[in-house]
Parts: sequence; structure tokens; C-alpha cells
Amino acid sequence: MPAGVALARESERVTLRLATISIAVALLLGWFAILLARRARERIVLTIGRAGGASTARIGRLLGIVGVLFATTAALAVGFWGLLTLFAG
Repeated sequence: MPAGVALARESERVTLRLATISIAVALLLGWFAILLARRARERIVLTIGRAGGASTARIGRLLGIVGVLFATTAALAVGFWGLLTLFAG
């Protein structure tokens, strides 16, 4: 997300609207990380802990939640920026 916004600032070809694609990608990857962590925890339960990786699943879930929260915050920021520029005139 920060790279998309920075690119929108420095490049004339990339606008902030196009940079919102990075927000959507971050949101999808965050949900995907949460889903994979859930599957890993289910596999750990099925194998009675022999599969290992409980801490990795926990960290993956935490990073997925952080990614979803950052993407939501960025989406709200860009949405309010859009409203402010729409009604500024």
C-alpha cells in the first residue's frame, strides 16, 4: 500500500485512484493469510499436534489481521479523500 501511494505521488501516469488497487490486493492477501492460518490450525488439531507449526499459524493469523486492518484503514482514508475532493469545489 505505501508503495502504491508513493508511486502515485512521484509518477504522472499513476493516480491515487489506480493506487487503490494495492489496497484491494492487501485486503485479499490478508483474508487469504487468515484462511490459511485457520486451515493450519485445523490440521494441527486433526494430527493432535504432531504436524507442528502452531506458532507459525498463530503468527500468520496475526499478520493477516494486521493486513486487513491496514487495508481497511487505507480504504477509509482514500474514500474520505475522494469525498473531500469531490465536495471541495
